Amino acid sequence: QVELVESGGGLVQAGGSLRLSCAPSGSIFGIRVMGWYRQAPGKQRELVATITRGGGTNYADSVKGRFTISRDNAKNTTYLQMNSLKPEDTAIYYCNVDAAWRNYWGQGTQVTVSS
Repeated sequence: QVELVESGGGLVQAGGSLRLSCAPSGSIFGIRVMGWYRQAPGKQRELVATITRGGGTNYADSVKGRFTISRDNAKNTTYLQMNSLKPEDTAIYYCNVDAAWRNYWGQGTQVTVSS
């Protein structure tokens, strides 16, 4: 059973930066879109950013200009560079991979931004 392994979360002060990484524990055939979602306490999970195999990106309005998503197709890895973090960015961040046969979710990594 292939899993997505996320890393890079933690505690940071407002204005700081974090970089999240996500890679599968094994081989996944036909990866198409990779993305990051987040869920804050008491709120629904929401899209943060996605990136296609060709590099096309999509961002939530709330993170545009502050977050950058990227991917390494050779390693099937996606990254989320988060700058100018705000307390409202505090959430569990989940990696998502849309592949040819199924959709995968990571276990989540906690990001906490203190004011």
